[in-house]
Amino acid sequence: MQLGHSTKDRILIIRPQMERLGTNEVPKFKENVIQLINESKRHDVVFDLNQLQYIDSSGVGSLLSLLRLLNARGGELKLAGVTPPIRTAMELVSLHRIFEIFKTTDDAVDSFNP
Repeated sequence: MQLGHSTKDRILIIRPQMERLGTNEVPKFKENVIQLINESKRHDVVFDLNQLQYIDSSGVGSLLSLLRLLNARGGELKLAGVTPPIRTAMELVSLHRIFEIFKTTDDAVDSFNP
């Protein structure tokens, strides 16, 4: 599993290079993301999900877990580039009320700056 990443201002942008985030992918995904967050020492994160086409309940759970981790460290997690199938899945379980979702990573990054 590959995670592209970059930083803009003080924000860590993570780009999962995968089409699905399900039960089989979640353990390695969470491990890699937490390692990346710890190494970068950043607590404000944007996930660019433009390649993701499928997410199941364990994938959603991993995003919620990462959100809680970042919130506990005083940070935030925002989503960008959410594909229509993922957006539909999130709206079905009202996750669009928990996560801030933006069309582009630039919009998400800009939202951190007052």
